[in-house]
Amino acid sequence: MQSETPWYRDGLKFTCSQCGDCCSGSPGFVWVTDDEIAVMAEALQQTVDEFEDIYVRKIGARKSLKELPNYDCVFLDEKTRKCELYDARPTQCKTWPFWESNLRTPEDWQRTCGECPGSGLGKLYGLGSIEKQRLAKKV
Repeated sequence: MQSETPWYRDGLKFTCSQCGDCCSGSPGFVWVTDDEIAVMAEALQQTVDEFEDIYVRKIGARKSLKELPNYDCVFLDEKTRKCELYDARPTQCKTWPFWESNLRTPEDWQRTCGECPGSGLGKLYGLGSIEKQRLAKKV
């Protein structure tokens, strides 16, 4: 059985405006793997244990980055609105906005474009690139 070609087969545009909106707002989870934790810890010149004690919370069997009281990610700089660990950020962050929830329907994508100023603008990502990000292992 051949699968249906996604509605976004001609690609989608996205350019990160570095507004920080995807790192703030409503409460949520930034799921992280042990490998991602190790990369972030190294970027901060900390041990994995130190990093986890300060920046990670356990949610059942999974791990998520902590949030500040206003629900901003713990690594979102409040003044610059930029990620303090951008080069070492986890897969969940790297693959935004090409998440399954944003790609189900054209209406879901339009909602994303309304929430994220870089979605729908800038660089055109082809189907292969979008699918690679959509299917990237997220914890």
